[in-house]
Amino acid sequence: VQLQASGGGLVQAGGSLRLSCAASGIIIRINRMGWYRQAPGKQRELVATITSGGTTNYADSVKDRFTISRDNAKNTVYLQMDSLKPEDTAVYYCNADILDYRWSDYWGQGTLVTVSS
Repeated sequence: VQLQASGGGLVQAGGSLRLSCAASGIIIRINRMGWYRQAPGKQRELVATITSGGTTNYADSVKDRFTISRDNAKNTVYLQMDSLKPEDTAVYYCNADILDYRWSDYWGQGTLVTVSS
């Protein structure tokens, strides 16, 4: 199983970006999917998660600005990021609980988001 993230880039403050992360391989079922981020010199932190049933959870710092969604048919999770701030600059990682031969926690390779002031 692999998670392939895309959509990062450079954007001005107040702008928007949409991240995508597609899971591929032998996948029987995906439970929770989510996005985390790690800024330079800081620990990795939760951004948002979404269950297979569509229940979402957000970090307080991104509520009302970011929206997580998923397409279960495509095994893909998205993160729509609006009203971006310089403090959102980080490497964003997708994460998923996936059942292939057993339940395992998978991480994508990370995609860099840079927000200029």
